Amino acid sequence: MILKSNLIFTLYTIYGILLKGISGQYPLVTNVTVTEGATANLTCRVEYNDNTSLQWSNPAQQTLFFGDKKALRDNRIELVRASWSELTISISDVSLSDEGMYTCSLFTMPVRTAKAYLTVLGVPEKPEIDGLTKPAIEGDHITLTCITQGSKPAADLRWFRNEKEVKGAKEVNASGKTFTVRSSLQLHVGRNDDGVAYTCRVDHVALTQAPQQATEVLEVHYAPQVEIIHSRAVPQEGQYLKLECVSKGNPSPDPVMWTKDGGELPDLDRMIVEGRELTFTSLNKTDNGTYRCEATNHLGTSSAEYVLYVYDPNAVGQHGTDHALIGGVVAVVVFVTLCLIIVLGRYLARHKGTYLTNEAKGADDAPDADTAIINAEGNHAHAEEKKEYFI
Repeated sequence: MILKSNLIFTLYTIYGILLKGISGQYPLVTNVTVTEGATANLTCRVEYNDNTSLQWSNPAQQTLFFGDKKALRDNRIELVRASWSELTISISDVSLSDEGMYTCSLFTMPVRTAKAYLTVLGVPEKPEIDGLTKPAIEGDHITLTCITQGSKPAADLRWFRNEKEVKGAKEVNASGKTFTVRSSLQLHVGRNDDGVAYTCRVDHVALTQAPQQATEVLEVHYAPQVEIIHSRAVPQEGQYLKLECVSKGNPSPDPVMWTKDGGELPDLDRMIVEGRELTFTSLNKTDNGTYRCEATNHLGTSSAEYVLYVYDPNAVGQHGTDHALIGGVVAVVVFVTLCLIIVLGRYLARHKGTYLTNEAKGADDAPDADTAIINAEGNHAHAEEKKEYFI
């Protein structure tokens, strides 16, 4: 019985060793993904090998290497390592045509094989932006189109207005093994777009370091807008005053034109025009009036006005406090008067009610209102007397 058990154990051990040897003689490979133009390494390994040769062949079933012996004349294909347990080869400057299923063969009886798929990524070309008109005019509708070719798989295009992403319309077309990708961006151009950078960025798995991108800066022409800024809130006689004509437009509306009350400036000795600024060296009452600044470019004209009133420094400085004091006194007097009117009104209302009541009490026996009041007072006195009598 013991001998039988030992025999069975020995048979199972031998069977396990045979299975292990058979399974270990199957070649092991992995799929490889590389970027077009890079180098691909194909490795085939076996755990156990009884001096049997390994072989790599391409998708066309052409032998590349048999052991350490090169079979195909292709300078791009080189031997990296050859041993009884491993055969590794490299393919440099990989192209899209190299993509496919590669086979590693172990020449046992029967021959055992393993297949590895080589994926080649097509690198997208640098994008180009079309459709930009320079300069654009405020109010125009334009379409920016970004195009990139040669990607595999199809690339993704993204638009950015300065640093903020905006959405475009994407279109993908196949060109052999690669793809051409377009993205369109519709714009209603305004003055706020002047100087804005629109960037088209290509995102792709083959771009591991930095994305490809193209940038266009918009130039927008628009009519001017004008504003006048003054250096003093309360201009006084003898003071210095500067008016600045701030005009925004593209092209820049230079120079600007200053006028007074619809005509030319009257005193150019005291009124100095330098660029966009009008300066009064010493104000006086004759400077009072409406000053107009006008700016023009090829898209239109804009203007702004400033009404100048020159104050007497004595009136502003000495009587300013008196005016405030007088105003406060007047306010107090008005308030007190209103209070007196209210009190007097309430007093008169009360006495009017008493008069009407007394008149009603004596009206029964009186020929007139005065007699009625006297009768009412007399009745009131009698009532008091009666009240004291009963007490």
